[in-house]
Amino acid sequence: MLKEAAGSAVDEVWRKLGPFGKYTVVNYALLLIPCYLYGMYGSVYNFEAMDINYRCEIPECEGTDEAIWLEYAIPKENSKFDRCKRYQFNGTDKCEVGGFTSTVVGCHSYVYSDEDSVVKDFNLGCQNWKRTLIGTMYGAGFFISLPITGILSDQFGRVKAMAVACFLCGVLGVIRSFSINYIMLIATEFLETALGAGAYNAAFVFAMELVRPKGRVFGNTLINFAYICGTMTLSLLAWYLQNWRYLLRCIYTPAILVISYLFILNENPRWLLCKGRYADALSVINKAEKMNNIKLPEELLSSLQSESGAKNRKGYKENQETLTSVLKKVTKSKTIALRLILCCYLWVTCSFTYYGLSINSVFLAGNRYLNFLLVAFVEIPANAICLLVLDKFGRKKVLVIVYMLSAVFCMSLSFIPKETSIWPLLLYLGGKFSITIAYSTVYVTVSEVFPTNARQSLLAFCATTGRVGSTLAPQTPLLALYYHNLPTIFFGTVALLASALALTLPETINVTLPDNIEEAEQMTKLKQVAKD
Repeated sequence: MLKEAAGSAVDEVWRKLGPFGKYTVVNYALLLIPCYLYGMYGSVYNFEAMDINYRCEIPECEGTDEAIWLEYAIPKENSKFDRCKRYQFNGTDKCEVGGFTSTVVGCHSYVYSDEDSVVKDFNLGCQNWKRTLIGTMYGAGFFISLPITGILSDQFGRVKAMAVACFLCGVLGVIRSFSINYIMLIATEFLETALGAGAYNAAFVFAMELVRPKGRVFGNTLINFAYICGTMTLSLLAWYLQNWRYLLRCIYTPAILVISYLFILNENPRWLLCKGRYADALSVINKAEKMNNIKLPEELLSSLQSESGAKNRKGYKENQETLTSVLKKVTKSKTIALRLILCCYLWVTCSFTYYGLSINSVFLAGNRYLNFLLVAFVEIPANAICLLVLDKFGRKKVLVIVYMLSAVFCMSLSFIPKETSIWPLLLYLGGKFSITIAYSTVYVTVSEVFPTNARQSLLAFCATTGRVGSTLAPQTPLLALYYHNLPTIFFGTVALLASALALTLPETINVTLPDNIEEAEQMTKLKQVAKD
């Protein structure tokens, strides 16, 4: 059994205060707001850079009845007019059957439908790489924001990192809505995530450290529900507004107000104790006592102080060392280093498959807004199932099974005729359902297998590496140009490998969060005993 440290004493404090007492509920409510907002930000690309209908502009004939000349001016492919090619005009003034030659040439300009998208505003017709690059630039910003926010969060506190990052995200999102050209759009797209995307991870770590071991899965589920509600709200807003600029202003403005958290949200007592700030931690705990109308035993509060004092007297450097020295120890520990690599791959698989399935959902037959809403909605039962199974079967078994299921569902799409109406959709939803459970489980697991004094930084490192998947995901629709199920084959392949690798993870069900590297290493070496 893992040695008890200050973290276990904090768990006992929250147990006395109640699983979800008033103080915890209020804090969680505040933390759920940025999580809800980031549920919209992570998917807004789908409607901001939506692929709309357009055709070649035929300058010689525009302004006349296109029903007379359109089929002679533009070639067809699979009974649809080609969007990027046209027949050469023969030089006459007649826009009819004899007015065009059989020579096919590329388009120089385009006529767009009434749908709203950056494709129309910045004339991106037949430049799919520019359209998908918008989503890739959004994902690329995470490689900067997540490690920086992680370091700032571990050094200066969860609240400061979260509030400032969310504020910057909101400001840059609003600025992006006023983009006057494509360069400004992708620049602000990148800067938004580079400076502000780490707020979600800071909020998540704060939430996980705020509850006892048995409450972590439920807390994680609440955060996921908030994120899903944000994603579903985005689809409804996009459907209602039909204007990407109004949509951005609507969803990003509330994020600016999160800066107020600097004044209304207390710092995490676990983090304060880890930094040796016992007086500050006690002040926060006293506020929780008053809000919950509960008086904690003096011996429990004394135990927090004695443990904190003992660490200082014994030169307990793990909590007081610089972050750089802690990370150096992580790299020197073979067990932790291999665990870090494994967690990174699991995260890459989740983000690549999760965002890839979401992005490609708008290309399914039917109403794209309803399809996206349905693919997001399936995450609600997935997270409900996650809540039920994680504390019953453990993290490792769940990961192995759901990665395998996601691979089976995604790969099975290649064996179902495309003309079949219901089965492709059901398999697609099955793949999204499974990978959603995996994503939620990975978040919980990664937050449990690393020590407190480097947890946020290592979580951020995994999330940053994982963003390789979400950065590549916007490019997967281009694969469908070669074979319509090629994207889902890729999703299934990486999920299958993740299922096998997940077998090497330590089980963390009901285990007290490790406070130092030695405790984190013991998670692999020792049989874990459930704690309450």
